[in-house]
Amino acid sequence: MGNLKKDIDIEKVKNGTKNFWTEFKAFALKGNVVDMAIGMVIGAAFTSIINSLVKDIITPLIGLLTKGLDFSSLFIALDGNTYATLAEAQEAGAAVLTYGNFITAVINFLIVALTIFIILKKLLVPRKKKVEEAPAAPTEKECPFCKSTIHIDATRCPHCTSVLQ
Repeated sequence: MGNLKKDIDIEKVKNGTKNFWTEFKAFALKGNVVDMAIGMVIGAAFTSIINSLVKDIITPLIGLLTKGLDFSSLFIALDGNTYATLAEAQEAGAAVLTYGNFITAVINFLIVALTIFIILKKLLVPRKKKVEEAPAAPTEKECPFCKSTIHIDATRCPHCTSVLQ
């Protein structure tokens, strides 16, 4: 093999590894990354709550409104045969397109999006505080010579005809 030290400079490898870990540590401990990780954990927990809401509450209500329609039982067998249930089609080994599961996923997404929108709207909209209106910019000024009120942009007083600065 020859001299390994000639082929690979061990100090460069050690320094490169140390620099890599130092840079990774600096990246991983930045506030944005930590915040994002916390958000992902909360999002995962929130997703399970939303999935339960859809599966256990929303879907049965929609099924009630549609006279017992269960989205998870909606499928198309791709082998051309007709099957009474999804389980029967899967048992026969038929390829199936379970579009009912897709409908459920779309409902899940819409509920998650709506819930997040409502939460963020409540959190990010500051409470209405009594805002004091700033005084309006003056539109008039007083002529220093005759003391009459004139327009702020006037360069000559219309009353005494004095030239204003």
